[in-house]
Amino acid sequence: MLEVRDNIEQSRFEMETGAGLAVADYRLSGETMTIYHSEVPMSLRGRGHGARLVFGALKLAREKGCKIVPSCWFVREVMQSSDKFDDLWASRST
Repeated sequence: MLEVRDNIEQSRFEMETGAGLAVADYRLSGETMTIYHSEVPMSLRGRGHGARLVFGALKLAREKGCKIVPSCWFVREVMQSSDKFDDLWASRST
């Protein structure tokens, strides 16, 4: 399984893949994290790597005690796909 890490200095979650780095950029304000962009290498799109990245990012955010504002459409879709992320929403109006 590919590991997701929090690159605090660059305010992004990262996942190294064989085709390059997958990232999810965020802004942190107190305990609220806005994830505003996610991207996987072009050759891996549509193969589940984006979901793995977001699942890992959400797990790390939960461990930090953060609530999530998913301003990235893909992150929002992943969060809406399962009630296991209900505790992470900063607001359901996103």
